[in-house]
Amino acid sequence: MGKAAAPCSGSGGIASILSAVPCLSCKPQSDVDGTMSEQGKGSASSTAGAPAPGSDTYKGWLFKWTNYLKGYQRRWFVLSNGLLSYYRTQAEMAHTCRGTINLATAHIDTEDACNIVLSSGGRTYHLKASSEVERQRWVTALELAKAKAIRMMHDQSDDSGDEEPTSQSDRSEIQGTLKTLASKLDDLSTCNDLIAKHGAALQRSLSELEGLRVPLEGGEKIKAVNERATLFRITSNAMINACRDFLDLAETHSRRWQRALQHEREQRIRLEETIEQLAKQHNSLERAWREAPVLSASTPTAPAPEKAGSERPQKGEASDEDEDTEYFDAMEDSPAFITVTATDHTQHRRSVSNLSGASGGQPNDWHQDDNVSPTCNDLSSGKELQLRRRRRTRIPDKPNYSLNLWSIMKNCIGKELSKIPMPVNFNEPLSMLQRLTEDLEYHELLDKAARCESSLEQLCYVAAFSVSSYSTTVHRTAKPFNPLLGETYELDRMDEYGYRSLCEQVSHHPPAAAHHVLSRRGWTLWQEITIASKFRGKYLSIMPLGAIHLQFHSTGNHYVWRKVTSTVHNIIVGKLWIDQSGDIDIVNHRTKETCQLKFSPYSYFSRDVPRKVTGVVTDSEGQAHYILSGTWDDKIESSKIVQSSRGGSGSEGKQKTVYQTLSPKLLWKKYPLPENAENMYFFSSLALTLNELEEGVGPTDSRLRPDQRLMEAGRWDEANVEKQRLEEKQRAVRRRREAEAAEALEEGREYEGYQPLWFHKRMDAVTGESSFVYKGGYWETKEKHDWSMCPQIF
Repeated sequence: MGKAAAPCSGSGGIASILSAVPCLSCKPQSDVDGTMSEQGKGSASSTAGAPAPGSDTYKGWLFKWTNYLKGYQRRWFVLSNGLLSYYRTQAEMAHTCRGTINLATAHIDTEDACNIVLSSGGRTYHLKASSEVERQRWVTALELAKAKAIRMMHDQSDDSGDEEPTSQSDRSEIQGTLKTLASKLDDLSTCNDLIAKHGAALQRSLSELEGLRVPLEGGEKIKAVNERATLFRITSNAMINACRDFLDLAETHSRRWQRALQHEREQRIRLEETIEQLAKQHNSLERAWREAPVLSASTPTAPAPEKAGSERPQKGEASDEDEDTEYFDAMEDSPAFITVTATDHTQHRRSVSNLSGASGGQPNDWHQDDNVSPTCNDLSSGKELQLRRRRRTRIPDKPNYSLNLWSIMKNCIGKELSKIPMPVNFNEPLSMLQRLTEDLEYHELLDKAARCESSLEQLCYVAAFSVSSYSTTVHRTAKPFNPLLGETYELDRMDEYGYRSLCEQVSHHPPAAAHHVLSRRGWTLWQEITIASKFRGKYLSIMPLGAIHLQFHSTGNHYVWRKVTSTVHNIIVGKLWIDQSGDIDIVNHRTKETCQLKFSPYSYFSRDVPRKVTGVVTDSEGQAHYILSGTWDDKIESSKIVQSSRGGSGSEGKQKTVYQTLSPKLLWKKYPLPENAENMYFFSSLALTLNELEEGVGPTDSRLRPDQRLMEAGRWDEANVEKQRLEEKQRAVRRRREAEAAEALEEGREYEGYQPLWFHKRMDAVTGESSFVYKGGYWETKEKHDWSMCPQIF
């Protein structure tokens, strides 16, 4: 093979060997870095950067396979120290690496004249070069780097290997330690010689004593002392030998310790730099979002195609170029799936126009009135209804009281949250019963579901409703008031929205609340929620236990699901933030249709969009009909499946299913927060009205709770005093009840115990579980204005 006219310079390592291969980087710049022609797009073009003399670093352009929508994309690859890393552009080398493969454990394969396949640890890169010669240059460089990486890995496990370069301070520290150990060993050797010398003299003296004529008893004692002296000398010699072996071992492994220590320090520094960079990016994104909220709100739902040469990262592009693809996480016990929007087969590029017109000529079973965003219709109708009864739109601003949460909770690690005495400083002026009622903020989704003729379409709306209940928690890091036993909360919106809601605290330990909602628009919802929570030091886990039931009157469709786990992070230090994670399985027990929703936990190193939710709606036979996607703090969309096929195996060996869908339809969109919400506990418009005083409510209603009202008014010191009074009053009632139970037990009588006023425990025929359900009578009692049966809990 002849050399090129002007080969890349290099005198050693990869550079020296590759100098014999023609270098494409010596071509005119316009041939290499210019815009690709249409013919070039189908394959790839590559530019190998010239390595510096004596360097083992190799750089250049290759094309990397991303997904079936984008195909091969041009990326900048860097081969250095046995690692192959890639970036979108050369400028990204300073701050963002898109991926890395360790060649020491990688398998290198060549599919055809221009392709390279790298596999390592479940990760596979499909790469393309512009020519076979260029491909051979990269393959040669990769094989040499792999061989060197394997040698280095073996050297690290072998004592005869070369030491990795470490700092002078590290070497001095280790060498000083070894010198100290050597001097101490010399001291021990000196002591050993002295012990041997004096021991020998002692034994000679004892032998002389044995030769003297002494009583028999004295001779036995001298013999015993002689044996002990011998044992002492043997033990001393063993100790000195063990110390010498220890020093030899320390010298033998000193280089390994040195390398391990340096590696850990480098890893720590690299991680600190990465976290610092992520924090800066996070702050800049937050600042950009605050400064341009209108721009961020108008961002199209479908990602625009990537422009060639563009270096400005789009939304969600912080970790890899594959973040805006349609790869969904695999659900539990169901195949993984990929969704592809149905488009004209003559189109090779995905665009917003394709998505908007994809359903042209396709059958659509959605209601015509659902083509408009439900939030738009309901916002306008809501404003008209507000004219009937004006409700408050603000509460007093939150006082700026500072209190260290860790100073209170450091002694409560592992305890139930309900058993921790917390001041109101960490509360919000709402009870848990009112927070439970907030699930109804997007009740119009159930109104729409009640009008659906298709049960599968209805299930999509029910799923969107189950996700919408978490949208109010994204900024709500304060805890609600723990309700007192027997405390109730009613929300009567019959005239405005056609529903009535009633909650009652039915148990105190464990804390449990029963909830019942009746709508004259065709649905009934009921649930019993028990809160299990554990404080783990750095974070707080809140696990809602209990099932949520929803039944539609016209069809009898009965849906059941359970809530996911909520986690409050940064308890010790930093800004508090909340995450939702887990799976929700919504089951229609009449038709056996299901919807599986997956709430992806947030991770600094994840490629997914934060707060991501994905789901699939299947019929009783397991056939998928709809794909759900979105985030629990913003919106949920649904895409109808028109075709499915089996794809290739994923990284975990699971076979993927490729779904072709119609354009996504918006099911739910979060309402914007009211103005000045950050100073009003980040309450939504509904939450601002929940604690508003109303006439005719029961005497146990949360609106009348004195400590909660004082806190809302900003009088926190008085609220703390009142909170302690109410809790002590509740404890006194419980002690009295326990005494009555003990007395009944002694007398052989049955003691019924505490019974809720408006709910009673019944066995559910659908789930087979025992739970509290509404037994009626509350609204009739309210009409009569007769609350004589209610306890005085406040």
